[in-house]
Amino acid sequence: MDLLILSKHIGTMKMKKLLASVLLAAGMVSCAGTAEKTIPVYGWQGEGAEATEASIQADFSKWKEHGLCGVCYNAGGFNVEKHARAAKIAHANGLEYHAWIPAMLKGDADSTWYAVNRNGESAYRVQAYVPYYRCMCPNNPDVVNYLVTEYGRIADIPEVDFVHLDYIRYVDVILARGLWEKYGLVMNEEYPTADYCYCDKCVADFKKATGIDIRTVKDPSMCDQWKRFRYDVVTRLVNKIADAVHAKGKKVSAAVFPGPESYAKKLVRQEWNKWNIDAFFPMNYNDFYLEPASWVGEITREEVASVNGRKPVYSGLFICRDWKNKAKIKDPEGHGLIPSEIGEAISGSMKAGAAGVALFVPGNMTDEHWAEFDKAIRSLQ
Repeated sequence: MDLLILSKHIGTMKMKKLLASVLLAAGMVSCAGTAEKTIPVYGWQGEGAEATEASIQADFSKWKEHGLCGVCYNAGGFNVEKHARAAKIAHANGLEYHAWIPAMLKGDADSTWYAVNRNGESAYRVQAYVPYYRCMCPNNPDVVNYLVTEYGRIADIPEVDFVHLDYIRYVDVILARGLWEKYGLVMNEEYPTADYCYCDKCVADFKKATGIDIRTVKDPSMCDQWKRFRYDVVTRLVNKIADAVHAKGKKVSAAVFPGPESYAKKLVRQEWNKWNIDAFFPMNYNDFYLEPASWVGEITREEVASVNGRKPVYSGLFICRDWKNKAKIKDPEGHGLIPSEIGEAISGSMKAGAAGVALFVPGNMTDEHWAEFDKAIRSLQ
Protein backbone atom coordinates (compact mmCIF):
# COMPACT_ATOMS: atom_id res chain seq x y z
CA MET A 1 0.00 0.00 0.00
CA ASP A 2 1.26 3.50 -0.84
CA LEU A 3 2.58 5.15 2.33
CA LEU A 4 0.97 8.50 1.48
CA ILE A 5 -2.44 6.85 1.26
CA LEU A 6 -1.74 4.83 4.40
CA SER A 7 -0.86 7.97 6.33
CA LYS A 8 -4.40 9.26 5.88
CA HIS A 9 -5.71 6.33 7.89
CA ILE A 10 -3.28 6.33 10.82
CA GLY A 11 -1.87 8.96 13.12
CA THR A 12 1.59 10.48 12.95
CA MET A 13 2.97 8.40 15.81
CA LYS A 14 1.66 5.18 14.30
CA MET A 15 3.21 6.17 11.01
CA LYS A 16 6.60 6.67 12.64
CA LYS A 17 6.37 3.28 14.30
CA LEU A 18 5.47 1.67 11.00
CA LEU A 19 8.42 3.27 9.21
CA ALA A 20 10.74 2.19 12.01
CA SER A 21 9.52 -1.38 11.65
CA VAL A 22 10.04 -1.29 7.89
CA LEU A 23 13.59 0.02 8.28
CA LEU A 24 14.39 -2.56 10.94
CA ALA A 25 13.16 -5.35 8.69
CA ALA A 26 15.21 -4.00 5.79
CA GLY A 27 18.30 -3.94 7.97
CA MET A 28 17.85 -7.61 8.79
CA VAL A 29 17.83 -8.69 5.15
CA SER A 30 21.05 -10.38 4.13
CA CYS A 31 22.45 -10.51 0.59
CA ALA A 32 20.48 -13.71 0.21
CA GLY A 33 17.29 -11.71 0.52
CA THR A 34 15.98 -13.57 3.58
CA ALA A 35 14.40 -11.90 6.57
CA GLU A 36 16.75 -13.64 8.98
CA LYS A 37 20.11 -12.13 9.80
CA THR A 38 22.80 -14.52 8.58
CA ILE A 39 26.50 -14.52 7.82
CA PRO A 40 27.00 -13.66 4.13
CA VAL A 41 28.61 -16.60 2.34
CA TYR A 42 29.68 -16.63 -1.30
CA GLY A 43 31.08 -19.29 -3.55
CA TRP A 44 33.63 -19.07 -6.36
CA GLN A 45 32.77 -21.55 -9.07
CA GLY A 46 33.76 -22.04 -12.70
CA GLU A 47 31.34 -23.31 -15.31
CA GLY A 48 32.28 -26.68 -16.73
CA ALA A 49 32.21 -27.37 -20.44
CA GLU A 50 29.18 -29.65 -20.01
CA ALA A 51 27.15 -27.18 -17.92
CA THR A 52 23.49 -26.84 -18.79
CA GLU A 53 20.68 -24.69 -17.47
CA ALA A 54 19.51 -27.67 -15.45
CA SER A 55 22.94 -28.40 -13.94
CA ILE A 56 23.50 -24.76 -13.02
CA GLN A 57 20.05 -24.65 -11.43
CA ALA A 58 20.82 -27.77 -9.40
CA ASP A 59 24.09 -26.32 -8.12
CA PHE A 60 22.71 -22.89 -7.30
CA SER A 61 19.68 -24.35 -5.56
CA LYS A 62 21.84 -26.64 -3.42
CA TRP A 63 24.21 -23.84 -2.43
CA LYS A 64 21.32 -21.55 -1.60
CA GLU A 65 19.88 -24.22 0.69
CA HIS A 66 23.23 -24.40 2.48
CA GLY A 67 23.15 -20.67 3.14
CA LEU A 68 25.07 -19.06 0.28
CA CYS A 69 23.83 -15.60 -0.55
CA GLY A 70 25.81 -15.11 -3.76
CA VAL A 71 28.10 -16.66 -6.34
CA CYS A 72 31.26 -15.44 -8.02
CA TYR A 73 30.79 -17.37 -11.24
CA ASN A 74 33.19 -17.84 -14.13
CA ALA A 75 31.01 -18.50 -17.17
CA GLY A 76 33.85 -18.43 -19.68
CA GLY A 77 35.62 -15.09 -19.62
CA PHE A 78 33.75 -12.22 -21.28
CA ASN A 79 31.01 -14.49 -22.63
CA VAL A 80 27.90 -12.31 -22.41
CA GLU A 81 25.47 -15.09 -23.32
CA LYS A 82 26.74 -17.52 -20.69
CA HIS A 83 26.93 -14.89 -17.95
CA ALA A 84 23.39 -13.77 -18.79
CA ARG A 85 22.14 -17.36 -18.47
CA ALA A 86 23.91 -17.98 -15.17
CA ALA A 87 22.94 -14.60 -13.71
CA LYS A 88 19.23 -15.21 -14.42
CA ILE A 89 19.42 -18.59 -12.73
CA ALA A 90 21.24 -17.04 -9.76
CA HIS A 91 18.54 -14.40 -9.32
CA ALA A 92 15.80 -17.02 -9.65
CA ASN A 93 17.40 -18.75 -6.66
CA GLY A 94 17.81 -15.55 -4.65
CA LEU A 95 21.57 -15.39 -5.18
CA GLU A 96 23.62 -12.28 -5.83
CA TYR A 97 25.62 -12.64 -9.04
CA HIS A 98 29.27 -11.62 -9.40
CA ALA A 99 30.53 -12.16 -12.95
CA TRP A 100 33.96 -13.63 -12.20
CA ILE A 101 36.41 -12.94 -15.04
CA PRO A 102 40.24 -13.16 -15.03
CA ALA A 103 41.63 -9.86 -16.32
CA MET A 104 45.27 -10.14 -17.37
CA LEU A 105 45.28 -13.69 -18.73
CA LYS A 106 44.57 -13.91 -22.45
CA GLY A 107 46.09 -16.37 -24.86
CA ASP A 108 45.06 -14.82 -28.15
CA ALA A 109 45.57 -11.05 -27.84
CA ASP A 110 47.81 -8.96 -30.08
CA SER A 111 51.40 -10.00 -29.38
CA THR A 112 52.29 -6.38 -28.48
CA TRP A 113 49.87 -6.44 -25.53
CA TYR A 114 51.90 -8.78 -23.37
CA ALA A 115 54.11 -8.05 -20.39
CA VAL A 116 57.89 -8.42 -20.72
CA ASN A 117 60.08 -9.88 -18.01
CA ARG A 118 63.45 -8.59 -16.82
CA ASN A 119 65.19 -10.87 -19.31
CA GLY A 120 63.38 -9.08 -22.12
CA GLU A 121 61.09 -12.05 -22.85
CA SER A 122 57.46 -11.40 -23.76
CA ALA A 123 54.87 -13.48 -21.90
CA TYR A 124 53.35 -14.10 -25.31
CA ARG A 125 56.31 -16.34 -26.16
CA VAL A 126 57.81 -17.34 -22.81
CA GLN A 127 55.63 -17.90 -19.74
CA ALA A 128 56.59 -18.11 -16.08
CA TYR A 129 55.59 -21.30 -14.25
CA VAL A 130 52.76 -22.52 -16.51
CA PRO A 131 51.82 -22.14 -20.20
CA TYR A 132 48.54 -20.33 -19.48
CA TYR A 133 50.44 -17.44 -17.85
CA ARG A 134 50.20 -15.36 -20.99
CA CYS A 135 49.77 -12.18 -19.01
CA MET A 136 49.10 -8.83 -20.59
CA CYS A 137 50.74 -5.57 -19.53
CA PRO A 138 48.45 -3.50 -17.29
CA ASN A 139 50.19 -0.31 -18.47
CA ASN A 140 49.40 -0.88 -22.16
CA PRO A 141 46.65 1.55 -23.33
CA ASP A 142 45.19 -1.05 -25.69
CA VAL A 143 44.92 -3.54 -22.83
CA VAL A 144 43.30 -0.94 -20.59
CA ASN A 145 40.75 0.01 -23.25
CA TYR A 146 40.00 -3.64 -23.96
CA LEU A 147 39.36 -4.48 -20.32
CA VAL A 148 37.29 -1.37 -19.63
CA THR A 149 35.12 -2.14 -22.67
CA GLU A 150 34.70 -5.84 -21.97
CA TYR A 151 33.88 -5.49 -18.28
CA GLY A 152 31.44 -2.76 -19.30
CA ARG A 153 29.67 -5.20 -21.65
CA ILE A 154 29.28 -7.67 -18.80
CA ALA A 155 27.96 -4.92 -16.52
CA ASP A 156 25.25 -4.23 -19.10
CA ILE A 157 23.67 -7.62 -18.38
CA PRO A 158 20.60 -6.74 -16.27
CA GLU A 159 20.98 -9.57 -13.74
CA VAL A 160 24.71 -9.02 -13.11
CA ASP A 161 25.10 -7.34 -9.71
CA PHE A 162 28.92 -7.13 -9.62
CA VAL A 163 31.75 -7.69 -12.03
CA HIS A 164 34.35 -9.72 -10.17
CA LEU A 165 37.99 -9.01 -11.05
CA ASP A 166 40.57 -11.77 -10.88
CA TYR A 167 44.21 -11.94 -12.05
CA ILE A 168 44.15 -8.16 -11.89
CA ARG A 169 47.86 -8.09 -11.14
CA TYR A 170 51.34 -8.92 -12.34
CA VAL A 171 52.70 -12.45 -12.55
CA ASP A 172 53.72 -13.79 -9.13
CA VAL A 173 57.27 -12.52 -8.82
CA ILE A 174 57.49 -14.83 -5.81
CA LEU A 175 55.18 -17.82 -5.48
CA ALA A 176 53.37 -18.61 -2.25
CA ARG A 177 55.69 -20.77 -0.14
CA GLY A 178 53.54 -23.86 -0.43
CA LEU A 179 54.00 -23.94 -4.21
CA TRP A 180 57.80 -23.87 -4.31
CA GLU A 181 58.29 -27.62 -4.19
CA LYS A 182 55.67 -28.19 -6.89
CA TYR A 183 57.65 -26.08 -9.35
CA GLY A 184 61.07 -27.10 -8.07
CA LEU A 185 61.95 -23.59 -6.93
CA VAL A 186 63.49 -21.78 -4.00
CA MET A 187 62.27 -18.20 -4.22
CA ASN A 188 64.27 -16.20 -1.72
CA GLU A 189 64.52 -13.28 -4.10
CA GLU A 190 62.90 -11.80 -7.22
CA TYR A 191 64.15 -13.66 -10.28
CA PRO A 192 64.22 -12.09 -13.78
CA THR A 193 62.04 -14.76 -15.40
CA ALA A 194 59.01 -13.81 -13.27
CA ASP A 195 59.72 -10.09 -12.76
CA TYR A 196 57.42 -7.92 -14.93
CA CYS A 197 56.98 -5.54 -16.72
CA TYR A 198 60.02 -4.21 -18.60
CA CYS A 199 58.34 -3.41 -21.91
CA ASP A 200 59.42 -0.22 -23.70
CA LYS A 201 56.42 1.76 -22.47
CA CYS A 202 56.82 0.78 -18.81
CA VAL A 203 60.54 1.55 -18.90
CA ALA A 204 59.96 4.91 -20.63
CA ASP A 205 57.07 5.92 -18.35
CA PHE A 206 59.09 5.09 -15.26
CA LYS A 207 62.11 7.01 -16.49
CA LYS A 208 59.94 10.03 -17.30
CA ALA A 209 58.46 9.96 -13.80
CA THR A 210 61.66 9.31 -11.83
CA GLY A 211 64.66 9.83 -14.10
CA ILE A 212 65.67 6.21 -13.48
CA ASP A 213 66.37 3.79 -16.32
CA ILE A 214 65.24 0.62 -14.59
CA ARG A 215 67.05 -1.58 -17.10
CA THR A 216 70.37 -0.27 -15.82
CA VAL A 217 69.59 -0.90 -12.13
CA LYS A 218 71.57 -3.89 -10.84
CA ASP A 219 68.84 -5.10 -8.44
CA PRO A 220 65.43 -3.61 -9.35
CA SER A 221 63.82 -5.36 -6.36
CA MET A 222 65.59 -2.84 -4.10
CA CYS A 223 64.16 0.17 -5.93
CA ASP A 224 61.16 1.40 -3.93
CA GLN A 225 60.14 3.80 -6.70
CA TRP A 226 59.90 0.91 -9.14
CA LYS A 227 57.69 -0.99 -6.71
CA ARG A 228 55.48 2.07 -6.28
CA PHE A 229 55.23 2.56 -10.04
CA ARG A 230 53.83 -0.93 -10.52
CA TYR A 231 51.45 -0.77 -7.56
CA ASP A 232 50.04 2.41 -9.08
CA VAL A 233 49.79 0.92 -12.60
CA VAL A 234 47.52 -1.84 -11.29
CA THR A 235 45.52 0.56 -9.13
CA ARG A 236 44.89 2.92 -12.07
CA LEU A 237 43.70 0.03 -14.22
CA VAL A 238 41.32 -1.22 -11.54
CA ASN A 239 39.93 2.24 -10.92
CA LYS A 240 39.31 2.84 -14.64
CA ILE A 241 37.36 -0.40 -14.83
CA ALA A 242 35.49 0.52 -11.66
CA ASP A 243 34.56 3.94 -13.01
CA ALA A 244 33.11 2.37 -16.16
CA VAL A 245 31.14 -0.25 -14.26
CA HIS A 246 29.90 2.19 -11.63
CA ALA A 247 28.69 4.49 -14.41
CA LYS A 248 26.38 1.67 -15.46
CA GLY A 249 24.93 1.39 -11.98
CA LYS A 250 26.73 -1.84 -11.12
CA LYS A 251 29.34 -2.73 -8.49
CA VAL A 252 32.84 -4.21 -8.55
CA SER A 253 34.41 -6.91 -6.38
CA ALA A 254 37.79 -8.59 -6.70
CA ALA A 255 39.66 -11.75 -5.77
CA VAL A 256 42.94 -10.54 -4.28
CA PHE A 257 46.01 -11.95 -2.58
CA PRO A 258 46.13 -11.85 1.24
CA GLY A 259 47.33 -8.77 3.08
CA PRO A 260 47.88 -6.59 1.17
CA GLU A 261 51.03 -5.57 3.05
CA SER A 262 52.18 -9.06 4.05
CA TYR A 263 51.68 -10.87 0.73
CA ALA A 264 49.75 -9.12 -2.08
CA LYS A 265 52.18 -6.25 -2.58
CA LYS A 266 55.27 -8.43 -2.37
CA LEU A 267 54.07 -11.32 -4.51
CA VAL A 268 51.92 -9.72 -7.24
CA ARG A 269 52.13 -5.90 -6.82
CA GLN A 270 48.55 -5.56 -5.55
CA GLU A 271 48.05 -2.59 -3.24
CA TRP A 272 44.37 -3.41 -3.23
CA ASN A 273 43.36 -1.32 -0.23
CA LYS A 274 43.79 1.69 -2.57
CA TRP A 275 41.28 0.37 -5.11
CA ASN A 276 37.98 2.17 -5.63
CA ILE A 277 35.84 -0.96 -5.64
CA ASP A 278 32.96 -2.19 -3.52
CA ALA A 279 34.05 -5.50 -1.98
CA PHE A 280 37.25 -7.49 -1.49
CA PHE A 281 37.59 -11.27 -1.56
CA PRO A 282 41.14 -12.05 -0.33
CA MET A 283 42.20 -15.60 -1.13
CA ASN A 284 43.17 -16.66 2.40
CA TYR A 285 44.30 -20.10 1.31
CA ASN A 286 46.32 -21.12 4.35
CA ASP A 287 47.84 -24.29 2.86
CA PHE A 288 49.42 -22.26 0.06
CA TYR A 289 51.40 -20.40 2.71
CA LEU A 290 52.11 -23.51 4.82
CA GLU A 291 49.96 -22.10 7.59
CA PRO A 292 47.33 -23.71 9.85
CA ALA A 293 43.64 -22.85 9.80
CA SER A 294 44.17 -20.38 12.67
CA TRP A 295 46.19 -18.19 10.26
CA VAL A 296 43.01 -17.35 8.34
CA GLY A 297 41.72 -15.23 11.20
CA GLU A 298 45.10 -13.58 11.69
CA ILE A 299 45.42 -12.49 8.06
CA THR A 300 41.77 -11.40 7.92
CA ARG A 301 42.47 -8.98 10.77
CA GLU A 302 45.18 -7.33 8.68
CA GLU A 303 42.87 -7.14 5.66
CA VAL A 304 39.99 -5.54 7.52
CA ALA A 305 42.36 -3.02 9.10
CA SER A 306 43.88 -2.19 5.69
CA VAL A 307 40.56 -0.75 4.48
CA ASN A 308 39.72 0.77 7.89
CA GLY A 309 36.47 -1.14 7.89
CA ARG A 310 35.12 1.06 5.06
CA LYS A 311 34.67 -1.78 2.56
CA PRO A 312 33.47 -5.36 3.14
CA VAL A 313 36.11 -8.07 3.22
CA TYR A 314 34.98 -11.63 2.51
CA SER A 315 37.55 -14.14 3.66
CA GLY A 316 38.27 -16.70 0.93
CA LEU A 317 38.56 -20.32 2.10
CA PHE A 318 40.19 -23.08 0.03
CA ILE A 319 38.35 -26.39 0.36
CA CYS A 320 40.01 -29.80 0.14
CA ARG A 321 37.68 -32.08 -1.81
CA ASP A 322 39.53 -35.38 -1.28
CA TRP A 323 40.20 -34.55 2.33
CA LYS A 324 40.45 -38.13 3.55
CA ASN A 325 43.50 -38.58 1.32
CA LYS A 326 44.97 -35.11 1.80
CA ALA A 327 48.19 -36.42 3.32
CA LYS A 328 48.85 -38.44 0.17
CA ILE A 329 48.19 -35.58 -2.28
CA LYS A 330 51.49 -34.09 -3.47
CA ASP A 331 50.06 -31.13 -5.37
CA PRO A 332 49.28 -28.34 -2.86
CA GLU A 333 46.50 -27.17 -5.15
CA GLY A 334 44.69 -30.34 -4.10
CA HIS A 335 44.99 -29.40 -0.44
CA GLY A 336 42.78 -27.04 1.55
CA LEU A 337 40.54 -27.05 4.58
CA ILE A 338 39.29 -30.40 5.83
CA PRO A 339 35.92 -30.55 7.63
CA SER A 340 37.42 -30.32 11.12
CA GLU A 341 39.19 -27.06 10.15
CA ILE A 342 36.39 -25.17 8.47
CA GLY A 343 34.77 -24.01 11.71
CA GLU A 344 38.01 -22.44 12.94
CA ALA A 345 38.56 -20.69 9.61
CA ILE A 346 35.04 -19.26 9.57
CA SER A 347 34.95 -18.16 13.21
CA GLY A 348 38.46 -16.71 12.96
CA SER A 349 37.46 -14.68 9.90
CA MET A 350 34.30 -13.32 11.46
CA LYS A 351 35.90 -12.47 14.81
CA ALA A 352 38.60 -10.60 12.89
CA GLY A 353 35.96 -8.36 11.32
CA ALA A 354 35.18 -10.03 7.99
CA ALA A 355 31.81 -9.22 6.46
CA GLY A 356 31.48 -12.88 5.50
CA VAL A 357 33.34 -15.75 3.85
CA ALA A 358 33.73 -17.19 0.36
CA LEU A 359 34.24 -20.85 -0.52
CA PHE A 360 36.67 -21.99 -3.20
CA VAL A 361 34.86 -23.94 -4.40
CA PRO A 362 31.40 -24.95 -3.13
CA GLY A 363 31.55 -27.84 -5.59
CA ASN A 364 34.37 -29.31 -3.45
CA MET A 365 32.32 -29.24 -0.26
CA THR A 366 31.58 -32.79 0.92
CA ASP A 367 28.69 -33.74 3.19
CA GLU A 368 31.13 -33.63 6.10
CA HIS A 369 32.24 -30.12 5.11
CA TRP A 370 28.65 -28.92 4.90
CA ALA A 371 27.84 -30.38 8.32
CA GLU A 372 30.74 -28.53 9.95
CA PHE A 373 30.00 -25.41 7.88
CA ASP A 374 26.36 -25.35 9.01
CA LYS A 375 27.43 -25.83 12.63
CA ALA A 376 29.93 -22.96 12.40
CA ILE A 377 27.43 -20.59 10.80
CA ARG A 378 24.76 -21.36 13.41
CA SER A 379 27.18 -20.80 16.26
CA LEU A 380 27.97 -17.29 15.04
CA GLN A 381 24.41 -16.07 14.45
